[in-house]
Amino acid sequence: QVQLVESGGGLVQAGGSLRLFCVASGRTFSHMGWFRQAPGKEREFVAAISASGGNTDYADSVKGRFTISRDNARNTVYLQMNSLKPEDTAVYYCAASRTSWSRSANYYAYWGQGTQVTVSS
Repeated sequence: QVQLVESGGGLVQAGGSLRLFCVASGRTFSHMGWFRQAPGKEREFVAAISASGGNTDYADSVKGRFTISRDNARNTVYLQMNSLKPEDTAVYYCAASRTSWSRSANYYAYWGQGTQVTVSS
């Protein structure tokens, strides 16, 4: 059974920071991504990282504020979020892909349950 479990979400004031965690169990995964979905909006790409960790990609809206990283020995992917804004409020999802570290959700076969991030103004 494949499982991705996110944690680290919460309520923070604008300008603050949070660190999200995604722990994978079961099969070994390659590329990982973070996506988010705000109320009434479609799910959108946030960041992705390749299997080795040597390649990363970010949505323009978070570039320079968010950092994705991974620890393969711990099967864990992180999303460090700094300088948070109210528009970052969303449910954040971790996703895993064996084929691509893409911006498209279609490439990710496995998803976590999500963790809520709320940024107050």
